[in-house]
Amino acid sequence: MGFVLKDTRAAVEAYLAALNAHDAEAVAACVAEDFVNEHTSSMGQSRRGRAEYRAALTGFLENFGDLHYAPECFLVDGESAAVPYVMRFLMRSAGDRPVRVRGVFVFTVADGLIARRTDYWDSGEVQRQLA
Repeated sequence: MGFVLKDTRAAVEAYLAALNAHDAEAVAACVAEDFVNEHTSSMGQSRRGRAEYRAALTGFLENFGDLHYAPECFLVDGESAAVPYVMRFLMRSAGDRPVRVRGVFVFTVADGLIARRTDYWDSGEVQRQLA
């Protein structure tokens, strides 16, 4: 069981490091071909498949300037992981307004790749900070 836990955490850490490096190719390389990216927030856009996700990454990383996810902890159970985080970014489309929001990622990892990411965050909080 320890082997699976280590692989799950390593896959999630690699994914978050690629996001924090603003490297769209490295982010896409961390996800499975049939990756599901589910957003529960009204501001989020869910995506299916690595190709669709990769196509959206460049614009996302450009609009969310200086994006950084700071994990609070990693809760790993087999191929699943929950990661509460603090996300900080500059909203380029709002004149580089700084935003800080807390959320939780829930990941499913398969064969060393992120197969599913469900993202829980409060888009109302983002809107309040941009108002």
